[in-house]
Amino acid sequence: MRFPLPRPARIFLPMLALARKYRPKTFASVAVQSHVAATLQGAIARGRVAHGYLLCGPRGTGKTTLARVLAMALNCENKRPDGEPCGGCASCTRIWSGNASLDVVEIDAASNRGVDDARDLRERAMYAPSGDDRYKVYIVDEAHMLTREAWNALLKILEEPPPRVVFVFATTEPQKIAQAAAPVLSRLQRFDLKRIGPAAVRERLADVLATEGVTADAESVAMLARAADGSMRDALSLTDQVLSFGEGPVTAVRVRDALGLVPDDEVLALLDIILERRGADVFAAVGRLADLGIDFGLLLSDFADLLRAQLAVELGGALPDVGERMHDALQSRKGKLSAGDLLRMLSMLMEIEPHLRRSGQQQLLFETILVRFALLDRTVALEDVLNGVNASAPTTGGGGTRRVAESGASSDWRAALARDGAAPVVAAPVVAAPARAAAPVEHARPEPAAETLPPRASKGAPNVAPPAAVAADAPAPPARRAAVELNRLVEAWDDIADAVRAAGKGILAGTLRNVVPKAVTAAGVITLLAESETHAEALRNGESALITAMRERFDGVTKLAVRVLEAPGAEAPKRLSAEAIRADRFATIKKDALAAEAIDVLDLRLVE
Repeated sequence: MRFPLPRPARIFLPMLALARKYRPKTFASVAVQSHVAATLQGAIARGRVAHGYLLCGPRGTGKTTLARVLAMALNCENKRPDGEPCGGCASCTRIWSGNASLDVVEIDAASNRGVDDARDLRERAMYAPSGDDRYKVYIVDEAHMLTREAWNALLKILEEPPPRVVFVFATTEPQKIAQAAAPVLSRLQRFDLKRIGPAAVRERLADVLATEGVTADAESVAMLARAADGSMRDALSLTDQVLSFGEGPVTAVRVRDALGLVPDDEVLALLDIILERRGADVFAAVGRLADLGIDFGLLLSDFADLLRAQLAVELGGALPDVGERMHDALQSRKGKLSAGDLLRMLSMLMEIEPHLRRSGQQQLLFETILVRFALLDRTVALEDVLNGVNASAPTTGGGGTRRVAESGASSDWRAALARDGAAPVVAAPVVAAPARAAAPVEHARPEPAAETLPPRASKGAPNVAPPAAVAADAPAPPARRAAVELNRLVEAWDDIADAVRAAGKGILAGTLRNVVPKAVTAAGVITLLAESETHAEALRNGESALITAMRERFDGVTKLAVRVLEAPGAEAPKRLSAEAIRADRFATIKKDALAAEAIDVLDLRLVE
C-alpha cells in the first residue's frame, strides 16, 4: 500500500513594513528636511558636532530617522569625506535596523520618563565609547514626556557632557519642554522639521510603488497623499494597508474601500442638495451614509475640503489638490453659490468641528449644519433690516409730518418675512435711528419777506459767485467724529493709549492700562476709575494730553473726573469685552419694534 507524499510546507519569510523597509539611510535621501540634514552633515564633515540636539516637528516627518542617520554617520566605518554614512557597514546596518549597539542607545521617554530613568541614563553616559574613533549617541524619543525632575537630573550632564557623547531628543510638542524645563533649551541645538507636502509624498510613493512592482494611477496616489496629512510614515503605512487589501493595481476605488474614505460622488451629492436648496433631502442622504458606517468626522473634513475647492473656483484661483474628475465637477457648479456664502459655510464648519468630534449625536449635528446651508437663501443681512427701518421712519419739517418712501432693501426683507410665513408687517410710525453717514435733510422753509432780502450789488461791485458754485468749489468738510459714548470709549481705549504714547507720554500711556472708563455725562465729562492714588495723580497731570487724544476720535469731550477705588482690596472693574458690547448693541437694536420682529422671525444674529 502506497501512501501519498506530504506536500512541502510553504514558508513565509517575514516582510518588513514599507515604512521600515524604505527608511532613509543617508542625509540626502531624507525627504523635504534638507535644511536640517545639510546642517547635521556639515557639522560632521567639519568636526563641529554639538553635544545635544533637539528635533521638533509633526509625526512622521523624519525626526527619529535623522537621529539614526546622525548616529550612523558618527560611527560609520567607511564614512565619506562629506559626512555621509556608507549605509552598508556592520555599524550602519545595526543602527539603521534598530538592533542593539554598544554606542547607540534609543530610549522611549513615554515609558522611561521618571527621575530614576534619567539618573540611570546619566550614569551610563559617563562610560567611554567602545572605540577611540566612535561616539556614544543617546536618542530619546517623545522627549516631552520626561518629567520636570528627570530634566533637572539631566541638566548638568547636558551642560558639560563627557567627551564624544551626543544626546538627540525628538519631540512633537516642544512647548511642553519649554514649560517643564526651559533651561534645557539653551543647552541644545534646536531644529524644526517641516510638514511634508502632498507633492513630495506623491513623488515618494510613486518611487516606492515602482520599486515594489505595483501599478498605481495618479488619483489613487493623490488620495493616499491627502490621507497621510503631511506624514511620510503614515503615507507608507496606508500604502501597506492598501496593498494588503487585494491583488492587482492600486486604484482609487481600492484605496477608498481599504481606508474607509467617503466616495466623491456622495460628497458632491450633499453639495448638490445645498445648491438646489433641498433641505428636506438632507436627512435621507445623511441617513444613507450613516447606514454605510461613514465616520462623520471624516465626512465633515471631506466636505470642508470640497467647499474650499469650490471657493477657489468661484474666486478664479488655482484649485487645491483634486483629481481631474472632481475638477470638472466643481467647474460645472461654478456660479451657483456666491463666494460670501461659501465663506460663511466654511466658518460654520470650523465652529462646529470641535463639537462634532466630542458629541454623541454626530449625525444630528451634521444634518443640522447641512439644513442651515440649504436655507441660506432665506436669511437676511441685518444691515438690510436696519436700512429698511431707517427708510420707513417718519420725518418732520415745515409744521407737518411726512414719510420717506421705502427703499429696495426694505421691500426685500419684508418679502423675506412673508416668504418665511411671518405675519404681515403693519406700517407704523417708528423712531428712526440717527444716520451715521448721511447729511441732514433740509425741509421746505417759508420764503423770506421781500424787505428781508439782501440789497442787490451795484454795477461797480465785483461779481459774486452763486451759493451753489461756491459750495461746489469749496473743499469737502472733514468726516464727522462719533459722539462720545461709554461703550465706544471702552472699545477705543487701547487705541487712545497708543495715541498718547505716540505723543511722547509713555508713562501716562502705561497708566491707562490700569484705568477703566466708568461713566460719560451728557455734558461730556469723562469719569475714570483708577486703581490707586498714584494712577489718579498721573491722570490729573496728563489731563490735557488725554483729552486731546480722545477729541481726535470723539466729539463732545470736555473734561475728566478721576475717582480712586476706596474699598481696600476691592477688585478693579473689568473692561467690557467685545462680546458684551455686541450684546448691548443687539439689545439696543431690538428696542425697535420692527427690528425686533424681524430678528425673532428670521432668527438673526449680529455679525458686526
